[in-house]
Amino acid sequence: MDEQLPDSSPGSRPGPFLGSDAIEAGLLTAHDLRTRYRAVYRNVYLADDVALTPGLRARAAWLFAGPDAVLRGISAAAVHGVNWLDVNAPAEVVRGNRRAPAGIQVRSYALAPEDICDMDGMRVTTVARTVFDLGRLLTCADAVPVLDALMNQSGIDRETVWSLADANPGIRGIDRLRMSLARANGGAESPLESRTRLLLRHTGIPGLQTQIPFYDQWGLVWNRAAMGWPRWKLAVECDEEKDSAGCRVWVHSHTAELESYGWTVVWVTESMLSGQNDIVERVRRKLLAAARRG
Repeated sequence: MDEQLPDSSPGSRPGPFLGSDAIEAGLLTAHDLRTRYRAVYRNVYLADDVALTPGLRARAAWLFAGPDAVLRGISAAAVHGVNWLDVNAPAEVVRGNRRAPAGIQVRSYALAPEDICDMDGMRVTTVARTVFDLGRLLTCADAVPVLDALMNQSGIDRETVWSLADANPGIRGIDRLRMSLARANGGAESPLESRTRLLLRHTGIPGLQTQIPFYDQWGLVWNRAAMGWPRWKLAVECDEEKDSAGCRVWVHSHTAELESYGWTVVWVTESMLSGQNDIVERVRRKLLAAARRG
């Protein structure tokens, strides 16, 4: 377990480690642990100057639960690369002993060997099994953004996930999984894009697509719209409101490029989704205006 000790990765910021192993190996003293590190879980420490992330919380939970445990659910999603998850959400593991401290949710059920993979030395549910579990157990609104991210990063398709329903007859949450999978879309590149796409379903106008390509004179993709209606040349883009001059320049240049092809661009921000802006009605009006022109 040397790779999990504090100074095992020269030149890189250390992750969680077992305090007892560090002391036994002579790398740290009990005083060091008290003064330079904080406990994420019992006997699992992280340096005081290292920010806890969903991925680091997942590793900490796996170290606490033991090498036979399997990370599942949100923790598995974090290990598979979804980095915007709530760092304060409880870690999720599967193991026989269901006793666990606050901050770890333990489930005890059988996982097929093909549902488990190795990620950075940890046992983790595969992408397919992770999507399967999150789609079953979370509400549709909570599940879809995470499913979008996992599908975007891995390229996994719905059929692969759905095949697990046949392999696990009688498992709960299949109706919820069916709804979440139907609404998931690997074209989303952020939670804001996921929520915007779900909201725009209420326009009642079919044909909404994601990651719409724009081609140059040689037939190569030179730009993409996050989502929109190609028939009506209406794009909906998500402004993540990043605090950088480069981001603001990109927003303006991207708008100009799409408009040069005769498209109308509607921008959506996080504050607009959570506020009183009637985005659906605004988009519907622009679509109807485009239809009248066409």
